[in-house]
Amino acid sequence: MENNLKRLNKFIGETGYCSRREADKLIDEGRVTLNGVVPELGTKVSPDDEVRVDGKLIREKNEKPVYLAFYKPVGIECTTNLDVRNNIIDYINYPKRIFPIGRLDKASEGLIFMTNDGDIVNKILRARNNHEKEYTVTVNKPITNRFIERMGNGIPILDTVTRKCKVEQISKDIFKIVLTQGLNRQIRRMCEYLGYEVIALKRIRIINISLDIPMGRYRDLTDAEIKELNELIEPSSKTEEASLPKAETPKRRTEFIKRDDPRFKGRGDY
Repeated sequence: MENNLKRLNKFIGETGYCSRREADKLIDEGRVTLNGVVPELGTKVSPDDEVRVDGKLIREKNEKPVYLAFYKPVGIECTTNLDVRNNIIDYINYPKRIFPIGRLDKASEGLIFMTNDGDIVNKILRARNNHEKEYTVTVNKPITNRFIERMGNGIPILDTVTRKCKVEQISKDIFKIVLTQGLNRQIRRMCEYLGYEVIALKRIRIINISLDIPMGRYRDLTDAEIKELNELIEPSSKTEEASLPKAETPKRRTEFIKRDDPRFKGRGDY
């Protein structure tokens, strides 16, 4: 591991961001962070460390960012806090520093993205009008036509009314729903309002990526999937007013906001 260590200024210089001397100045000015902490001059870094300048992630030349599709089992917490038992980072045990995009609550299972690319995290979190998420939901009693109609037309929860959405009955107690919102425990609250209890909830699609891997496993997104994903989220990333409230807008478009950040408390938890 020692052989993989580089001085921070050399690491920044080799990415092509600036010269080593300019990197020293950035470090001295406190504009560089190493794993979220302002480092000292002379600090050494490894390939797994996260280096940012003015909040922007810096990578070595030719290093491709990581994009994973992961099938999260029930019981795993979507947090980067390693002190939390059964956290998603320890469960996956990926060799590089990665973070979940959005979240899926502990009692739910299904598709979640993992990445080390802060830009795509912020784009997806902002692109809420075009950010379709599809679920299959099992409830505790037979589904009626009235239930399907009410779920699709909006339910009053959390001092608002949910957006209209696509809802389709699959069997007597299972339905499919496509959301473009991320309210706190939204599906569970919607069902509860109509007198139903969610027994099982699985996310089977996020935007253009469908769940196609065994539970507890992950795969890399293909170049074609990443290209299509970026094309689908790009329009909404420029219309921030239609996505996040002003008070919760990140200071920089490239800022990497982790899910433990209080600004996103309770968002996207199904």
